[in-house]
Amino acid sequence: MEWDFLAVLMVFLAGFLFVFLTLAVFKLIRPHNPYPDKNATYECGERPIGEAWIQFNPRFYLIALIFLVFDVEIAFVFPIATVFKRAIADGNGGVAFAELFLFMAVLLLGLIYVWVKGDLLWVKRLSKPPTP
Repeated sequence: MEWDFLAVLMVFLAGFLFVFLTLAVFKLIRPHNPYPDKNATYECGERPIGEAWIQFNPRFYLIALIFLVFDVEIAFVFPIATVFKRAIADGNGGVAFAELFLFMAVLLLGLIYVWVKGDLLWVKRLSKPPTP
C-alpha cells in the first residue's frame, strides 16, 4: 500500500517540477519589454474609460453560484453510478440506492428552496405592486 502512495507522490512531484521548471526556463528566455500599455487594465481589448463603480446586477453571480453548486453535486453522483453494479454484487445495492436517493432528495430540496425563494427568476421584484 505504501507503493501506491509513493506513486501518487511521484506524480505530484513530477507535476510540481514540470510547472515550476517550465516557468523558470521561460522567465530566463522571454524578452523583458515593459511599457504603459502592457501595465494598463485589460477590458476586452478596449482602453478603460470612466469610473469602475457602475451599477451591476448581482443576479449574474447568484445564478452562476447556483449552477456551480448543482453542477458539482451532480459530479458526486457519477462515481456512485459507476460502482453501483459492484455494490449490487456485494449485496449492498439497497444501501447504495438509499444513499443515492437521500443525496438526490437533498438536492431536490435545495432546488425547491431556491425556486420558492425566487432566485431562479432573472427579473425579481423587490416589493409587491400597490393594490388599488
